[in-house]
Amino acid sequence: MSTVQLPKADGTIERYVLSGTPTERPAAPPVFNRIAYAAAHVVSDPLKDTRPWDAPAVDWEETLAFRHHLWSLGFRIAEAMDTAQRGMGLDWAGAQELIRRSLAEARTVPGADLACGAGTDQLSPGDAKTLDDVIAAYEEQIGLVEKHGGRAILMASRALARVARSPDDYRKVYGHLLGQAKDKVVLHWLGDMFDPQLKGYWGSDDFERALSTVLSIIAENRDKVEGIKISLLDNACEVALRDRLPEGVLCFTGDDFNYAELIEGDGQRYSHALLGIFDAVAPQASKALSSLASGDVATFRAVIEPTVPLSRKIFEAPTPYYKAGVVFLAWLNGHQSHFTMPAGLQSARGVVHYADIFRLADRARVLDRPDLATLRMKSLLAVHGIEG
Repeated sequence: MSTVQLPKADGTIERYVLSGTPTERPAAPPVFNRIAYAAAHVVSDPLKDTRPWDAPAVDWEETLAFRHHLWSLGFRIAEAMDTAQRGMGLDWAGAQELIRRSLAEARTVPGADLACGAGTDQLSPGDAKTLDDVIAAYEEQIGLVEKHGGRAILMASRALARVARSPDDYRKVYGHLLGQAKDKVVLHWLGDMFDPQLKGYWGSDDFERALSTVLSIIAENRDKVEGIKISLLDNACEVALRDRLPEGVLCFTGDDFNYAELIEGDGQRYSHALLGIFDAVAPQASKALSSLASGDVATFRAVIEPTVPLSRKIFEAPTPYYKAGVVFLAWLNGHQSHFTMPAGLQSARGVVHYADIFRLADRARVLDRPDLATLRMKSLLAVHGIEG
């Protein structure tokens, strides 16, 4: 078995022996009994990246190839979302190109499904003065998605969080946008652990009050809402929302801490999925979901539960930097030739964090090519002064 010298949190180095075996791939895209969106990352182009902080270059060929990887495993793709570094390296100009390219690519793949994040990130929160400013920014992005034949995921807005003064302001903005949407959309409830600028979203810091507001928005616009993604990293909050949604409106878990139990459900209701972690553990999630669809709950649990400690490590506080762990695993697994990210975000986590991810990924059978992963881990360690 492969071995590697890994650092520990106490400053010591341990000889780690890999034990995991790769998860087998399906011969054809499997069919799930849960809707499963994987929020996909973008791949940098380091050879063209002259200003990675201000104008990062994207390797479009590798970025689209990764989407084919996800489609081949049965996933729908949530495009241009937080995992693609919206507002943290990928600006609106880059997001537009990503949306156009990905929608065009999806049309070349039988059965491929893709929905696109539409937000307000072209509008600096400090420049947003009125609700109409926010509405105009949303309309521009929704219009771009619809123009190219896409469906929108209505992302939470930093600008709206800044200018809204009451729950009624949220009702006004969302009511206007949903009223003119061409197709049903997915709403997006992102907690402030993912983005501190979203604190007090829906008009209150109190969960029950915020829940009441979002439920009223859904009830008033039920024919335009496919579902809502909730990412609060609190399974009790998600279940409270899920249990009160109107019939036909779907709950998409965005809980990267508790997704296994939420997807399985409680015997009466369950959550569908829209998750960034599915980018990193796609083969394992695919096998688990296909097992669940066939009624094999034991295999579902056996495959997906070991990925949860890995996900909790990747998404640990400060949570916005989870993207680094996702891309780290894409590099280890050979989906890209380098470990660089837009805005240099790979530097947001330390080498001990990456060593922990490596251990947990091995135990969860997430390392698709253990020898390559070991070689690349050793190269990262060498940069940090750890040889052997």
